[in-house]
Amino acid sequence: MRQGYDESPLNPVPAVVWALILPMVACEVVFGLAQLGFAGGGGPGAGLAMRQIAVERTAFIPQMVIQMVQHGVFVLEYAYRILSYSFVHLSFMHALFVIVFALALGNLLAGQFRPWAVLALFFGSAIGGALVYTLVVALLPQFRFQPLIGGYPAVYGFVGAFTFLLWTRLGQENANRMRAFTLIGMLLAFQLVFAILFQSGNTTWIAEVAGFATGFLLSFVLIPGGIGRVMRQIRQR
Repeated sequence: MRQGYDESPLNPVPAVVWALILPMVACEVVFGLAQLGFAGGGGPGAGLAMRQIAVERTAFIPQMVIQMVQHGVFVLEYAYRILSYSFVHLSFMHALFVIVFALALGNLLAGQFRPWAVLALFFGSAIGGALVYTLVVALLPQFRFQPLIGGYPAVYGFVGAFTFLLWTRLGQENANRMRAFTLIGMLLAFQLVFAILFQSGNTTWIAEVAGFATGFLLSFVLIPGGIGRVMRQIRQR
């Protein structure tokens, strides 16, 4: 066989990316098996019932955090949701979009960031999106806000890190750095149209934009050599 022709046309997915998406895939497999009657007792609607229970147990509810702060207590049952909400989704299509984005962007980022940094981007963006969302909920108690469920805030953090890489490269080429924000602009425009047509009153976009900003800012220190670069800039000031 000629050299190079035995290579896979697809880049292998890094282990760190698999570690992030496999829990999402596992959830969807379990829900699918339940719907087919192989798990959860079977019967019509078993998959939907199991998904609903999972959503109720893992969704991030901002009011829970607000209550913990107000009473000065730590409740593990509330706190773990800031991480768990990223792995359970409202539907198969909801999960599919998140998994596809996580695979594509995670594969790109894994070539530029160390594995621990990819994990920090994902979980840091999920946490950052949830905390900013909680702050908005606390500042606007007169409005109704939905719980957070699904991996979009974390995946938008990947978009933020990818934007950082483009922003850096355009700066090195002395090109217009604002072009780096084209992807997030297109995503937000698509989401706005989708929300107007199908999701009236949706507020979770706040967490997604916050996740994007968190991923972009974290990239300054998570990129190899980033911490040293930031420290040098601080000393120069």
